[in-house]
Formats: sequence, C-alpha cells, structure tokens
Amino acid sequence: MKNKFLILTIICLGLFGLKSCTDDDNFRFQTPAEVEQLTITNSVLSEYVLSTETFSNIAERFTWVSPDFGVQSNISYSLEMSPDGSFDNPIEVANTADTQVTLTVEQLWNLAPEIGVDGIPSTSLTDENGDPILDENGDPIPNDRGEMFFRVVADLGTNANGNSPESISETQVLFVRLIEVEFIPPRDLFLVGNATVADWNNNNNNTPLVRDPDNSDLYTFTGKFLGTPNQFKLLEQRGLWQPQWGLSGGALASSEDLGQDPDPFDIPGGDGYYSITVDIENATFDIQPFDETGATTYTNIGIIGSATPNGWDADTAMTQSTFDPHLWYLTGVELIDGEAKFRADNDWAVNWGADTEFTGFASQDGPNIPVMGGTYDVWFNDLTETYVFVWIPQE
Repeated sequence: MKNKFLILTIICLGLFGLKSCTDDDNFRFQTPAEVEQLTITNSVLSEYVLSTETFSNIAERFTWVSPDFGVQSNISYSLEMSPDGSFDNPIEVANTADTQVTLTVEQLWNLAPEIGVDGIPSTSLTDENGDPILDENGDPIPNDRGEMFFRVVADLGTNANGNSPESISETQVLFVRLIEVEFIPPRDLFLVGNATVADWNNNNNNTPLVRDPDNSDLYTFTGKFLGTPNQFKLLEQRGLWQPQWGLSGGALASSEDLGQDPDPFDIPGGDGYYSITVDIENATFDIQPFDETGATTYTNIGIIGSATPNGWDADTAMTQSTFDPHLWYLTGVELIDGEAKFRADNDWAVNWGADTEFTGFASQDGPNIPVMGGTYDVWFNDLTETYVFVWIPQE
C-alpha cells in the first residue's frame, strides 16, 4: 500500500513539473494594462529646406523619453515614416536601442520620392488626370514640397508567441522643400574623324560611345570604321571642338589638360569593325578588331514604352545607319517620364531592355529602361545590345 502511495505521489509531482515547464514556455510579459505612451521631445521646424549641396548636414535629431513598461528589459526603438500619416505600410527609417536618431539632409532627400516629391525643375504637381495643377496666377505648381509623417515605436522585443508589448508616440510632421536643381546631363563622348561616318564634321549626327552605368569614366563602342583614311578623335559636345580627346605620348589626353589639341587615334587595320575602350580616370585607350560575321542584320528596330510618343501601343521606328547597319538612331524625340524598351520587327519575339537610364547594356527580355522626360537623340547598337540617350538641352 505504501508503495502504491509513493508511486502516485511521484506521478503527481511529475505532472506538476511538466505543467510548470509548459507555463515557462508560454511566459508572457507582465506589464500594466495600459503601457505609458512614448513621448517625443524634439521640436520640428516650420520647413526643412533640402539641397544636394547640404547632403551631409543634420536635418533633424529625433529625441524621446523611454516609456515605462512596468518591467526591467531592453527596449528597441523604430523611427517610422508614413507618406500619408496612416502608417498602414510604414517605412522603417532607423532602428536603435538609444533614445535618439539623427537624420541627415540626404536621408530626407532620399525619402522625398515616397511622398511624390522630386527636385527636378521640369516637373509639377498633377491631378488624377495627369494635368498640371495651377496656382492663383495660372502657373504650374512645382513638385518640390510635401509632408512626411514620423513616429517612434518602442518594443520590448519579440518572442515566439508574438506577445511583445509596444508603445507608439504621437506623430510628428516634417514639411520638406527640395531646392530644385538644374539637371546636369552626364558627359557623352562622340566620334569625329575621317575614319567615322561623320568625317571631320563636329556636328554631323556624330555617333556616341556607350558610358558604363557603373563607371562614368569608362566608355566603349563597337562598330564600323574606315581604315583608309583611318583617324578619329572624341568630342564631349557636338558642334564644339573643345573639349576634345585623343592621344599624347600614347596615353589618353584631353585638350583641357594639354592646353592644346591632342593627337588623333589611328585605326590599326583596314576598313572593318572594331571595339574601342576609353578609360578617362586611368588615361588609357584600347582598340581591337571585332568579328561581326554571323550577326543578325535587322530590317527594322523601334523603341516602345510609356515614355515614348506611342506608349506601349506601337513602336516609334528608328533610323538604320547607312554606314553601319547595326546602328539605329532617333533624333530630337520628345520623351516623358516613364519606361522604354527596344524591339525588332514591331514584335516582342526580339526585345532588349536594362535597368539603367541614359546609357546601358541591354539584354533579351531585359527590364524596362527608366526614362526621364526630355528631348533626346536615342541610339541603339544591335551588335552589342547597348543604348545611349543623349540629352538635348532646350532654350
């Protein structure tokens, strides 16, 4: 009988211990019914003027008082921004264990697109139909200002049961204004010389080189050159001889560095296709023969997309070079903010795209090319699947 009682006692103790372990696994924070609200202590300015020249400056330092959760525990803080103040899908700007976060001008500038604001002079506020919103004088309202909604969320941490208590501050509103900056187009390089289709005419629809989107000092071009005569140079602006690029002592050099015109480049062989590489940073130049045998010669190539005159409905046909059938171009085409792709034969069977604006290396079925509205000369090289959008400034 005693043995039976002893066994029963051991079983009861085991069940009690098992229940205790289970309770530990389901531990919940014992906090007050209402957690104290986090209080932000910094004061905001009436307006935050942002410019690219002041990117490194401190725009605002958010500070707050740690809320009382009723327990001793580490607290993490998230600074969140909402474009409309609803915080339905907040953007986490920073996460910290401190009670302050510093934001620079650059950080606020980079958040501006989230509220539909940019620093481009040519853009203005539009209504739901895409028409400009006008001020009392009938002028378009620049799309350069707006409100950002910030809050701080305090959290004791996370656990498997998702029962971590949190405290959310009131919302602080920052009114930001971007100082509009004139767009400075990236540097282009154009071919000129008797080895090229433009001859020594500096304003003859001169062919541009492709600028590496990851290295603005690296340029390449593959195409047809004449071997007799066989010289050429590079220009930064069509219609102007300065600055110009060539050779000095066998090294790449510009007229601005030399104080005089550099020597021309020479095609090392006869008429044919060559690939050239220009590295401005390292002052190097290279030219190699290119075998285009077997490359497809297309009968037509066009550009299509939301940025183009016909949208996604139809191609805008490009002109095929009579000098080099693998080069295609459009001159003075008006494009709007949007996307574009190149394709052959007005069909999607052969199409090219990439994710870099102005210039890039496309691929079959690649992504849509981002386009900033403006007037352009557009070039596409089907040998290398490369493209250049040459910005044309308007008076």
